[in-house]
Amino acid sequence: MVLEPGEARRVRSIDDTERGAQVRMAAVASVVGTSIEWYDFFLYNTAAAVVFKDVFFPKSTDYVGTLSSFATYAVGFAARPVGAAIFGHWGDRLGRKATLIVTLLLMGVSSALIGVLPGTDSIGVAAPILLVALRVLQGIAVGGEWSGSVLLSMEWGNPRRRGLMASWPQIGVPIGLILGTVAMSSVATASGDAFKNWGWRLPFLFSLVLVGIGLWVRLRVLETPLFAEVVQRRDVAKVPVMEVIKRHPKEILLSALLRCSEQMPFYIFTSFALTYVVKNAGQSKTFALNAVAVAAALELILIPLFGHLSDTLGRKRVYAAGALVLGIIAFPYFALINTGIGTVVFFTVVLAQVPHAMQYGPQASLIAEVFPTRLRYGGAGIGYQLASVIAGGPAPLLATWLLHDYDWWAISAMMVLAAVLTLAATALLPDRSHADIADEAAYA
Repeated sequence: MVLEPGEARRVRSIDDTERGAQVRMAAVASVVGTSIEWYDFFLYNTAAAVVFKDVFFPKSTDYVGTLSSFATYAVGFAARPVGAAIFGHWGDRLGRKATLIVTLLLMGVSSALIGVLPGTDSIGVAAPILLVALRVLQGIAVGGEWSGSVLLSMEWGNPRRRGLMASWPQIGVPIGLILGTVAMSSVATASGDAFKNWGWRLPFLFSLVLVGIGLWVRLRVLETPLFAEVVQRRDVAKVPVMEVIKRHPKEILLSALLRCSEQMPFYIFTSFALTYVVKNAGQSKTFALNAVAVAAALELILIPLFGHLSDTLGRKRVYAAGALVLGIIAFPYFALINTGIGTVVFFTVVLAQVPHAMQYGPQASLIAEVFPTRLRYGGAGIGYQLASVIAGGPAPLLATWLLHDYDWWAISAMMVLAAVLTLAATALLPDRSHADIADEAAYA
């Protein structure tokens, strides 16, 4: 049921003390819930790189098995725009809070089922088919999660600090990456030879515990004041997703292209690199996982820092600088890893995440601000998640193919192209860093 006008009035009439508490709770709820969602999503990424080939594609050659494993990984990204559309509709109809409860439950159940899914040796071809189905559900869940968690924090926060407030849910990505890689690395070390049989399943099953914590936190947050105002004036869109596609197609497309130099390299640096560092730099899987975990820890500081800087310098300036840095390091990244020197490889993997943080910090507010409140959940979500189809999802698969048929330089060239596309999209997208996003007339 849509948020009732009476409840909307209660949200708008809270005193300063309660408002301050809600702002803090909204930020915490966004970070906790998003961290859990990404923990589940990154578990799959890590497992696809280190174990799924043996469990679900045991008879394939090493190259074909790796491609097949990353193909199931890419399916989840293809499902993310679908999730953005589904939950975007309900997020702009029912509100941010109610929709986020559903996305969290869907992700938790899907991940737990992956943890108990038999391998191909047990149930044959049904195993990879079921794996793909569960990966689709994961993609749908995370597709609806991002915009809701960002809006929950941003729409409760201080209008002059939207960049910082919207960046808090973004740190759910490195937190989820840390939790996922550390969990998989720890289990791999503790279970030894049993890792491929049952050890890898434990982190997936643990997601049910985390989901319980996330639900407890999110149920304590009220609906956002900006959406409450939309309800109060009875301006909730009947079919918000269709309306936002009709009214704001340019903003949706530019939001997707904007992410090319952020998302594509991120999944090369955090997923494909797990395989590359082992095979081409002579390092262990644990070494690669630990390097990625340290890189994620660095982003815990950098993402809110660059989100904060975007409040003073402007979103587009900070974002464009990040894309430019990514283009500059694309070729040195692989050249340094190819040295095989442990210290050099480790710091290369870690520092490669700096341009990602430069973009990911201001990205949430930059995208969300270009859509009006009554259409923001669907518009921001669809634009953001479309990049999953053209950039993030295919990245490890394309990187594996380019490395096999050409060499590492082809992957670097692909990242430079991504940087060029992002710089063009950034130049064309409106910058509403200091605008009143509650003013619906400004979006006409």
